[in-house]
Amino acid sequence: MSTARLVPETRSLSGDDAWHLLRQIGWGRLCKDSFRRLRVADGFSHARSLAFLTSLVAIQGLIGAVGLASALHKGAVSGMIITAVRDAVPSPAGQILTTAATQAHRVAAGHEYGAVLIGLIGALIGATSAFGQLERGLNRLYGIEQDRPTLKKYGLALLFTLSVGVLIAIAFVCLAFGRDLVLATNNGLLTSTWSVARWPLGLGLIGAAVTIVLRWSPKRRQPHLSWLAFGSGASILLWTLATGGLGLFYRSSSSFGKTYGPLAGIVALLIWSFLSSSALLFGAAISAQLEAVRAGVPIPEEPLATDTSHDPPPTLHSIN
Repeated sequence: MSTARLVPETRSLSGDDAWHLLRQIGWGRLCKDSFRRLRVADGFSHARSLAFLTSLVAIQGLIGAVGLASALHKGAVSGMIITAVRDAVPSPAGQILTTAATQAHRVAAGHEYGAVLIGLIGALIGATSAFGQLERGLNRLYGIEQDRPTLKKYGLALLFTLSVGVLIAIAFVCLAFGRDLVLATNNGLLTSTWSVARWPLGLGLIGAAVTIVLRWSPKRRQPHLSWLAFGSGASILLWTLATGGLGLFYRSSSSFGKTYGPLAGIVALLIWSFLSSSALLFGAAISAQLEAVRAGVPIPEEPLATDTSHDPPPTLHSIN
């Protein structure tokens, strides 16, 4: 696979540095060059691989969670999870997930726990593989051709699964069915407050998870978290727009389900996963491109010896 031009390590950069530089080059130029970096690094191939693994994790993790709740005789929790997924995930992608979750509930209620165990183990393996794939995609965006050694790479990926994955799960609880949890308390003030606070909290947790991955997943010494927050924020914004846009499209379109028939749920889930993965990698490309400009190498690909058509934007070196 292709690799973008190497981004020299600058370290010790802060969010103020990023704002100062961004005002000089502009969002339009940054987004254009970041897209070039994503394309040169074969980012969409990495996004497709990551989307496939994400879809597997979503299905297996949901089966494991619902089955576990049913096995512990928490039928209300299982029902809440199923309802939350139906409301949170764009239909018909949500339909296929709720169908899998409903089946897991029935199996676990019948004291057949093998499927639950398989779902939990499969989700753990799939998530670890997904974080390993994410490291590969991020490395290529920064121009790093070799990943970490296998044991170190997937050991770190497992650590991300158990830490960042938990943050994402908590964020999903806040966004998807946090309101239903508080409604059970019959406290009007708490319910009203939480119905508003859960959105910034959930999105903030997702932003923190993405920032942590951008900080420690690439095989390089990254700048401060405040610098990487720009790419993280762009990822969250694009993911929110993609999820909302797909939900609106699926609700207003009658031809999608007719076209794909029983496969509509699988196709919708894969599309949603691919757009989510692309949003994440594009945000990472923004962080990488900002640092590349700071280091004085703004061209995303290795320039030809005779190529003088790209007028590099100003860097902090030239500004100062």
